Amino acid sequence: MTNLKVLISGASVAGPALAYWLHRHGFQATIVERAPALRDGGYAVDFRGEAHLTVLRRMGILADLERARTGVGSMSYVNSAGKEQAKMPADLFAGDIEILRGDLARILYDATRQHTEYVFGDSIASLTEDADGVEVTFERGAPRRFDLVIGADGLHSNTRRLVFGPEERFVKHLGVNCAIFTTANHLGLDHTGHAYRTAGRLVAMYSARHNAEAKAVFYFASPQLDLDRRDVAGQQAVLAETFTGNGWQSDRLLQDMRYAPDFYFDSVGQVRMDAWSRGRVALLGDAAYCPSSLSGMGSGLALVGAYVLAGELAVAGGDHRVAFGRYEEEMREYAVGCQKMGNGVAKLMVPGSRAMATFLNRYYKVMPYLPGKNMAAKIARKAAENITLRDYRKLARR
Repeated sequence: MTNLKVLISGASVAGPALAYWLHRHGFQATIVERAPALRDGGYAVDFRGEAHLTVLRRMGILADLERARTGVGSMSYVNSAGKEQAKMPADLFAGDIEILRGDLARILYDATRQHTEYVFGDSIASLTEDADGVEVTFERGAPRRFDLVIGADGLHSNTRRLVFGPEERFVKHLGVNCAIFTTANHLGLDHTGHAYRTAGRLVAMYSARHNAEAKAVFYFASPQLDLDRRDVAGQQAVLAETFTGNGWQSDRLLQDMRYAPDFYFDSVGQVRMDAWSRGRVALLGDAAYCPSSLSGMGSGLALVGAYVLAGELAVAGGDHRVAFGRYEEEMREYAVGCQKMGNGVAKLMVPGSRAMATFLNRYYKVMPYLPGKNMAAKIARKAAENITLRDYRKLARR
């Protein structure tokens, strides 16, 4: 076995999942994370279909996810007075298991921290590859040498920028921006959520952590914004300008936003790349093939990708030239199928005109009575299951 020392950039979902499988196959993983600690905030993520559940079972964390699941049922669309106009089934949003991203990150960290080196509060500054490995410099820590480097650092991947080039080459903005934060469950939501849609805007709340709190979510249509991703005050000013006077709970939630400990703001985008590796560096999860936060596929896709990448490295005996190619062969069609779920969703979430918003609100009201009422959920499940997982533990022992 060669190339045993692997550096992973990113400690959210894809990175720790990869570290878990690398350890199972005999590799040594180090994870570097820019944040000073695990990020606790974020939206609810879901897993659906046998491919997702199989990976979770093989990791031994399915029961942990089930204990921490949100348990959110149907989502109701309401008018400005809060009166229910339509109810959407849980399977459309939550799949088989829905869990807060922060809770998922904690479960993955607990499953890996005994055998994985975590370096928080630092980031890769440069990567210099030679015939035997990669010399890595960091923003804070001393330089170190690794056999392989994996970028699992999300939509705005620093690793991708250093190795493949500027973000604008690979990230397609889908015309929507989003914000999410934790707030009080002042509506008394009981494992459910409410959403209010107007032209180009959607604001929603759903209960979290056994109804003890709620998540506030804002989506709005706009071109790519020239905002510093660390300028929270600027982001909140844009959100306030867009949603003040919008109706329903908008103004109340904008007030709560100022005190939220986990405010998150970003554009909604997809990552499209012709290749996910170059030399001894490969990309994983959102860094390589982000399907967009609207698709409901990102976390499941990341966990499957981590399973496949680690498995192919094991079967290849650590030969990255073979393993990275096989990883892409196994994952490319699956990732593209999941990305298709994000295409077009933006216009349905935040329609550009008042007439379209009114039409969709009325359509959702009658949708439960139409023959194709479960079509969207079936399409999502089919995309999530469109891969045959190899048993890498058996293959690697041959």
